[in-house]
Amino acid sequence: METGIRLNKFLSSHGLCSRREADRAIEAGQVRLNGRPAVLGDLVKPGDEVSLNGRKVRAEEKPRAVYLLLNKPEGITSTTDQSIRGNVVDFIGYPERIFTVGRLDKDSRGLLLLTNDGDSVNKILRAGNAHPKEYWVQVRRPISDQELATMAKGVPMLGTRTLPCAIERIGPRSYKIVLVQGLNRQIRRMAEYVGHEVAILERKRIMHLTDSGLGLGHWRELT
Repeated sequence: METGIRLNKFLSSHGLCSRREADRAIEAGQVRLNGRPAVLGDLVKPGDEVSLNGRKVRAEEKPRAVYLLLNKPEGITSTTDQSIRGNVVDFIGYPERIFTVGRLDKDSRGLLLLTNDGDSVNKILRAGNAHPKEYWVQVRRPISDQELATMAKGVPMLGTRTLPCAIERIGPRSYKIVLVQGLNRQIRRMAEYVGHEVAILERKRIMHLTDSGLGLGHWRELT
């Protein structure tokens, strides 16, 4: 039986791109395996040579895994596309290629993970792993206990329904919410469902990682 690592996984584990980006690059003819155009499903074995847009990587080579935790300010876009002004890669200025683990809206602030390890991205983002993320939310006018309870039970959104979640009041217009989902603009849409507009949204925790000691706009490498 032929052994090896799938080409898309090989590229992502070497920090060259995500698996999805690798598949698109393979289909576009941008990847070569041992000098020939690669195809989806190719396996990479020890001694093989892979190139992406002319950049060669041997199967024995593997960069040091990098994991960064950023306390993102508002106005920075969670994208690695450096043609977009205010992208997070230019903001950090890290010398190696990194990409984000999930997203955080441009208008939101708080914790964002970045890495060159595509496998860790897939594990963290996989919904079945139910990794909790805690947010602090402030809306523009006082919110009632009933409205908080409605959101906590789950509300219809984007053709599905949000999962039940923990919500704790902080003040008349603010609350903490812990999610394991990551639907597009989920917290803002949940607030809109009960008639409120979010004024401030801040992610305070990703799994066990918190913003303690990490000022807004600062980042650190994870141990």
